[in-house]
Amino acid sequence: MSLGFMSRSLSFRDFSIALALAGICGFFALTDANFLAARNLSQLMTELSITATLAMGMLLVILPGHIDLSVGSGLALLSGIATVLTTRHGVPAPISLSLGLGIGLLIWCGKGLLVVKERIPAFIVTLAGLLIFRGLFWLVIENQTVPIVPGGQTNLYSLLSTYYLPPWLSWGLAGVIALGLILKAWWSRAQRSAGGVLAEEGEAVFLRLFVRIQAVVLLLLVANGHRGIPLPVVIFAAVALSVQVLTQHTPFGRYLYAIGGNAEAAVISGVPVGRVVVGAFALMGGLVAVTGFMLTSYTGNSTTDLGEWMELDAVAACVIGGVSLRGGRGTVLGVLLGALIMVTLLNGMTLMSVSPEAKLIVRGSVLLAAVWMDVRLGRR
Repeated sequence: MSLGFMSRSLSFRDFSIALALAGICGFFALTDANFLAARNLSQLMTELSITATLAMGMLLVILPGHIDLSVGSGLALLSGIATVLTTRHGVPAPISLSLGLGIGLLIWCGKGLLVVKERIPAFIVTLAGLLIFRGLFWLVIENQTVPIVPGGQTNLYSLLSTYYLPPWLSWGLAGVIALGLILKAWWSRAQRSAGGVLAEEGEAVFLRLFVRIQAVVLLLLVANGHRGIPLPVVIFAAVALSVQVLTQHTPFGRYLYAIGGNAEAAVISGVPVGRVVVGAFALMGGLVAVTGFMLTSYTGNSTTDLGEWMELDAVAACVIGGVSLRGGRGTVLGVLLGALIMVTLLNGMTLMSVSPEAKLIVRGSVLLAAVWMDVRLGRR
């Protein structure tokens, strides 16, 4: 495959994602005027943050060539443990959430060890986890709906989805982000120049910065049109930035791509394949816990169907965004766009009062289409 042809394939995928997203948004905007209302767009941001956070963890697992089908049941179990501890046993929310997070890290680390040490395919390990975690979750909540706080009180758990950054803090954060983007662009040009590499033209750098800063400003204007930036957006932004730095600027990230590209070559090159894969699963467990906490806070309770099918949404977001199921290819931005398509579809169908059966059919069809595109592009 030539570099030119590869470039054309990626451009086609990027164009397809942008076109599909514009078409979906346009359809729902014309169908229901509430789609573009400030309140709905704010809810859409929260829903996107929850799904995209889980998809970031899935990216880390898929890059080295694995998959995790247990994340939906896992996030229900971990958040259910925190919910029961807080509501029924009076454990302070920070301690309950920390325990849930720690349990998630340990369980997913164990799953990674099964994959690496016992050579059990991740598909089987996580499929078993899907069933085990759902059963344990039902035992933890005793097949009842458990509110995150008793008597409608407020604590850290409930604030995960009900707290909004005030406008002055939002604009201050936007200023910090804009300054960070500018400094990063300046540093990249300085590094390239110092290394004797031809730097990008100033006009191209300025245009990219302008587009990114404009996107941040647009996000703030939309969010402040309702109540401000939801806290889940801030949490997701921190997660996305961390995953971006991890995958693009650290040896661990380079190892993930190397293992997914050719595991045997990675071993010969001295890559610690086992430790990297276990580390990827452990990080997945942490993000599963965080996603579960945000989702439970958003719904207000732990109920038996919490997190159902979310593993499919996470996989679909990755594949739509250009992550190869064979591993070795994928970006944070692509996963974000894929998650945005999935969340927009679900949000719009909810506004249109589409039946649950039809929603499942659409989600399955989108996943199938995304995998088909991945296979077709992979053959070229």
